[in-house]
Amino acid sequence: MNAMLRETESTAAPLSVSGLVHCYEGSNVLTGVDLTLEPGSVLGLIGRNGAGKSTLIRTMLGLLKPLRGEARVFGEPALKLDDNTKARIAYVPQQPEALAWLTAQQMLDYVGRFYPRWDQDFVRNTLERWQIQPNKLLAKLSPGERQRVDLVRALASQPELLVLDEPAAALDPVARRELLREVALRAGESGTTVLFSTHIVSDLERVASDVAFLHQGKLLMRCSVDETKERYARLWLPGKMSAAAPVASLSRRRYDDGSLSLVIERDTRGQWPEAAHLPGARVDTLGLEDLFVEIAE
Repeated sequence: MNAMLRETESTAAPLSVSGLVHCYEGSNVLTGVDLTLEPGSVLGLIGRNGAGKSTLIRTMLGLLKPLRGEARVFGEPALKLDDNTKARIAYVPQQPEALAWLTAQQMLDYVGRFYPRWDQDFVRNTLERWQIQPNKLLAKLSPGERQRVDLVRALASQPELLVLDEPAAALDPVARRELLREVALRAGESGTTVLFSTHIVSDLERVASDVAFLHQGKLLMRCSVDETKERYARLWLPGKMSAAAPVASLSRRRYDDGSLSLVIERDTRGQWPEAAHLPGARVDTLGLEDLFVEIAE
């Protein structure tokens, strides 16, 4: 029985949610979200500020109880994780504030006791490389330095699942690139599964294998980063043809002259909607950033 349980846990998705619904003060923040991370994948969760990214992450990890739906971590209910499963996870919130009365070194020494694979050499070398004073109080560090220390804490535990909520929010461009390089290295060498949220599209293109777009509490799309240019496009229809526009689209924008612009998706056979082949219609390819802007506006 124990062997079967261990086998089930080893093959279970690192993170999965189904039918997730949550609201604050009567307003829906998540509306029926289904999402699964495959082992070893690097998923970038993209969306505008206020789209529900942090709420989704906290709910996936069992830090927030959803109104409806289920979240699982390595096959376990997220709200009932045991200590062994927790030791396989590292999570960095958007604004780290815990243990701010300790120095960076004191916090890292304390936290390291709870992780069997804690990499003390990585801690020492990275603090030195990032020029962070280990004996300085966390409360006295700048927001960027504080976020770096929390990233060191997360990476030093050598997690199987690494979850980063807007990890580059307080970092300058050089520090952000160093962080992304470290994330890519960990994912490539150790097979770490990574979920990170961001509204900076260029970050996704550097390290993510997959992208999921959360908009107004709904998951509008999920595919590989390389697939986005082939799978999605902008369809422009002149005003006299707007009645032929497909009903299903990721965004829809009408202009003063009556023309219509839509973000469309290929069907299961790899074909664009019929309207894309009408005389006068135009299909434009979209880069990831263009796709984000088209949907988010």
